Amino acid sequence: MRALAAVLLCAPAAFADGGELHPAETLRMLEDARIVFLGEQHDNPAHHARQAELVADLAPAALVFEMLTEAQAGAVTPALVADRAALEAALGWADSGWPDFAMYHPIFAAAPGAAVYGAALPRAEARQVMEGAAADVFGAEADRYGLTVPLPADQQEAREALQAAAHCDVLPVEMLPGMVEVQRLRDAFLARAALAALDETGGPVVVITGNGHARRDWGAPAFLARVAPDVPVATLGQGEASHGAPKGGFDAVEIGPDVDRGDPCDSFATR
Repeated sequence: MRALAAVLLCAPAAFADGGELHPAETLRMLEDARIVFLGEQHDNPAHHARQAELVADLAPAALVFEMLTEAQAGAVTPALVADRAALEAALGWADSGWPDFAMYHPIFAAAPGAAVYGAALPRAEARQVMEGAAADVFGAEADRYGLTVPLPADQQEAREALQAAAHCDVLPVEMLPGMVEVQRLRDAFLARAALAALDETGGPVVVITGNGHARRDWGAPAFLARVAPDVPVATLGQGEASHGAPKGGFDAVEIGPDVDRGDPCDSFATR
């Protein structure tokens, strides 16, 4: 993993406005925040190696994982963190649908004393959102988080286009608004969990999540800006050599090596 991190560090980071900075400056930027979002492409080992490296440097009081439910996070103990196989089993990771746990374990191990929080939207609730509204699932604070307010038309259209592209344009058009609503709810879950972690531990808090949820313009940081505007937040997006920087606005972006995925649409073509 350290070798992969070194590969990532060879590429300078970039400011949101397109300028460049050294990875050490990335760290200094993140250190000024109380909540730090570390984005990723889920299947890129170098991105996870960089996350682990930054977590070790930031020494957060709490880690929030997009990949864990509250129940899963509650099962994490320092003893389990010290035993990768035991932690993987306790989390039921093999049945989770997330990439190889070997990529994620070093992130846990980089802050073994940190409180662990889960912000995953359970599948049953995701299905409920597809049939209703995110506000109904989120609960009493839905209005405070803005989930009762429709998205601007241009943003709704852009989000639906992203969902269509992510699913290789095979989804029925009528499903796209529900998919957008699910993603919006995931963002709100992440923001709420990060804020709870900050309130309960005093911070700093590091959030491990996909680039799409870490983007400032409409990801979880946008929800935090709405409900806790005085809390300093920083975001790192991680791109890949062939694909460039992730979209959405980040305080810094780092470009890592590519991952050979083949054509992700092949799996849809065979269905």
